[in-house]
Amino acid sequence: MGDAVLGDSIVIIVVAGLVATACGLLGPFLVLRRIALLSDAVSHAVLPGIVAVWLVWQTRAPLPVVVGAAAFAVLCVLGIDALRASGLMASDAAIALVFPALFSLGVLGVTRFADGIHLDLDSTIYGEIAFVPFDAIDLGGGVGVARAGVTLAVVVVLNLLLVTLLWKELKATTFDPAFGATVRLRPQLLSRLLLVAVAVTAVSAFEAVGAILVVTMLIVPAATAYLLTDRLVVMVALAVGVGWVGAIAGHSLAIAYDSSIAGAMGLVCAACFVLALLLSPKHGLLTRRLRRRAGVASAP
Repeated sequence: MGDAVLGDSIVIIVVAGLVATACGLLGPFLVLRRIALLSDAVSHAVLPGIVAVWLVWQTRAPLPVVVGAAAFAVLCVLGIDALRASGLMASDAAIALVFPALFSLGVLGVTRFADGIHLDLDSTIYGEIAFVPFDAIDLGGGVGVARAGVTLAVVVVLNLLLVTLLWKELKATTFDPAFGATVRLRPQLLSRLLLVAVAVTAVSAFEAVGAILVVTMLIVPAATAYLLTDRLVVMVALAVGVGWVGAIAGHSLAIAYDSSIAGAMGLVCAACFVLALLLSPKHGLLTRRLRRRAGVASAP
């Protein structure tokens, strides 16, 4: 492998690892709050916000795009909350009504008004992480850094600050929302803040890995970690670790079989979940079966 190819591979793995870190910091809270599907909804519902920013300001600069996307993410959450509060439909039905409507609005906006910019459906939904090394910014002195890497590094820092500064509040409202409301932790505000962070993460990672892999990194590593530990801090660390395993092993798998890098990373994450589902010391299906057999064999 040549130096250039090796360098590109390192950039791709690091960018995917940054996505895994940003998502792994938030994913466990989504899984524990049983709102994992909301991350999928938010990640798609932000699309009209991106288009609206392009229509109004003719820019794809990260800050205005994130602001526009976050605005539609909040709109999505408020719409779902309003439908749930009406008592006329369950959470899944509310999600299924709101996010397809916003995503469809975004798709129409892309095809009608933003077809000439690099915001087509392929780059938005599927992403192409293989192109990340070719989109670099000059730091001066001839030193170039992948733009996606810089953006995602900032997102990782912001997510880390959010989780660190609000750790006790997020933990309390995740496991006992009623207690959180009693001691005035404002669980609804924290939930919406968490979802806005999810939206910012998704938007920042769209061009690098695509929405599908973002949702995978948000949910699958966290669900895998959920099967392996009962401690939240360990769960967050494991979620980040599983995401990095997916990034490194997925890249190697894609190179070996000359296939989609993002798809291979998602497949490796899914394989980690299956292994945890079967072999988790406490919750694994195979482990529990063997434990029951051992119990029957040792019974008098």
